[in-house]
Amino acid sequence: MSNPGTTSSTGGNRMETKKASATSRMKLQAGAMQKLLAFGGLIFLIIIFSILSPNFFRFNNIVSIILATCVNGVLAFGVTFVIITSGIDLSVGTTMTLSAVMAGVFITNAGLPVWVGVIGGILTGSAIGVVNGFMISRMKLPPFIATLGMMMATKGLSLVISGTKPIYFETENGFSNIAMGSLLNDIIPGFTIPNAVIVLIIAAIIAALVLSKTILGRYTFALGSNEEATRLSGVNTANWKMIVYTVCGTFAGVAGVLMASRLNSAQPALGAGYEMDAIAASVIGGASLAGGEGGIVGTIIGAFIISTLTNGLRIMSVPQEWQTVVTGLIVVLAVYSDMARKRK
Repeated sequence: MSNPGTTSSTGGNRMETKKASATSRMKLQAGAMQKLLAFGGLIFLIIIFSILSPNFFRFNNIVSIILATCVNGVLAFGVTFVIITSGIDLSVGTTMTLSAVMAGVFITNAGLPVWVGVIGGILTGSAIGVVNGFMISRMKLPPFIATLGMMMATKGLSLVISGTKPIYFETENGFSNIAMGSLLNDIIPGFTIPNAVIVLIIAAIIAALVLSKTILGRYTFALGSNEEATRLSGVNTANWKMIVYTVCGTFAGVAGVLMASRLNSAQPALGAGYEMDAIAASVIGGASLAGGEGGIVGTIIGAFIISTLTNGLRIMSVPQEWQTVVTGLIVVLAVYSDMARKRK
């Protein structure tokens, strides 16, 4: 004769499993809908700006949008990891700047090989990510406060180290080819896709694989869904949170190298404001500020939306200050949309 308690327990477990499965399906459907809406918004912007300005759909302008997306997209990949954990990183823009400055210091000032400067710039971003992660996970500072302080610190360090002056790279050393060269043109003549696009694609593949196929990705979502439950299940949440912020800093370092290569110089005053574009790209693409949701494909779409919007407003001669207003409104609308979707 079966035990009624056991039967009841089994039935309860099945019910919980069905509820969890249904919730998972709903999240997947909502995420797919968010990506679809974002892609539709991108197409809408392209059509509107093409109608309003004949210069928008010219080849050179399209290339400019793609190059801007490469930098903002790589930056947003790292931010996506952090947002999925329900955190925030306000320092990614100035981390990108400091990484570019350090690459310039290594290559131009110290005369080291280009590859050393590239690695040095990326590791600079990683180191800043480690510090952010330590302050948040070990010192228990709120992510907003910790990364706000780091934003100010890295902004000041960029100006101090560079002497408030841009650091220019020599044309002969080939540093500009990292972003502006075309490796594919050497393989397939006439196929002139900038290397920055290849870097964006590789970074997107790596980020997507890490989020979907590795233990880091699983714990990233777990931290955002329920950090306390994750900790009680035996996971060292502090260590994994440090790793997540280190990943974010590493992507910022890569973005810094790309930016410096695109401009063929390290501009110490550049970078402030990029964090808002990166956060907006991530949120527009479906990452929830409440944590537990997000993806790289959506982030790429969001990055293209931000780059297209900024470029289109510039083509239409909209003043810079109004461009900032529009970007801010986009962030607010994206967050409100996410909150409304959560309530529903």
